[in-house]
Amino acid sequence: MGFFNSGFNPVSDLSDLSGKVILVTGGSAGIGYSTVKHLARHGAKVYMAARSETRAKEAIEKLVAEGLGPGNGKVIFLQLDLADPRNAKKAAEELMCKENRLDVLIHNAGMLIEKYSKSVDGIQDVMMVNVVSPFALTQSLLPLLKQSAVGPNADVRIVIVSSDGHNTVRGDPRFRNTEDLNEECKDAYIPGFARYCRSKLANVLYARELQRRLLSEGTNITVLAVHPGTVKSAFTERPPYVRYKRILDILVYPIFFSSTDVGAHSSTFAAASERVRKERERYQGAYLSATCNIQKLSKVPMDDALAKELYETVESVLTEKGVI
Repeated sequence: MGFFNSGFNPVSDLSDLSGKVILVTGGSAGIGYSTVKHLARHGAKVYMAARSETRAKEAIEKLVAEGLGPGNGKVIFLQLDLADPRNAKKAAEELMCKENRLDVLIHNAGMLIEKYSKSVDGIQDVMMVNVVSPFALTQSLLPLLKQSAVGPNADVRIVIVSSDGHNTVRGDPRFRNTEDLNEECKDAYIPGFARYCRSKLANVLYARELQRRLLSEGTNITVLAVHPGTVKSAFTERPPYVRYKRILDILVYPIFFSSTDVGAHSSTFAAASERVRKERERYQGAYLSATCNIQKLSKVPMDDALAKELYETVESVLTEKGVI
């Protein structure tokens, strides 16, 4: 189960979520799948946003087989490909045609270590998938989220899955323009990992700036960024890890890595824990560790000017492309 187990157990610590509508991106596999499972088993209607309808329907069938039966929630496929922000907007519009409320938006989908390449809009893929398209999805869903946040008992949340990898970003990171978003990190020991970590830093900055803006306009929505921990997922089945699979399965994964069910604890806690509702002001804009505790951020992710810079740059890119 790994070193970093939380005291939170979604099986026993979540209340009834009947009537809640939740969207989880990247919900057909890994941490996203486990997050969907935890929430649906407590009665929520969960939209499983994923690129592949085939894989999503297979995942839903697996959930049903594992115990998502009568009396539990409902899981519905929503097509979403974050490689193109227009698709994010389209997915949001489709959801808003089906629902009159959205209680929780969980940005779980993400791109890990990949070769450097750019999207059709000239933005490097890892930033497009991890930052730009999620921004477009949130902006498109804000009318529904704000509508759902009205009323004394409203408890609307936006959860962004980041990573403690954001702490590894060195130097003076900037997000002034497209060139900054497309930083290749050529001088890094592992450029692909460095680019991923920059995107995770952007996630934390975005969460804080989005929270600030929502509160400044009087919108009572809680925004949290979370770290899932070190999780054994499909990523660890890829090269170069797969060549050492037998050794890793025996000596490394059981001790140092958590299962995806455990890795989903921080996302699930952020999305549905009663503690977050009861201590809303304390959790608004917070960053949660894998153990579901509020974690103090270092200087760079706490830089308000940098957070504003990132937000305005991504907003400008999407406005220029006619997405928002």
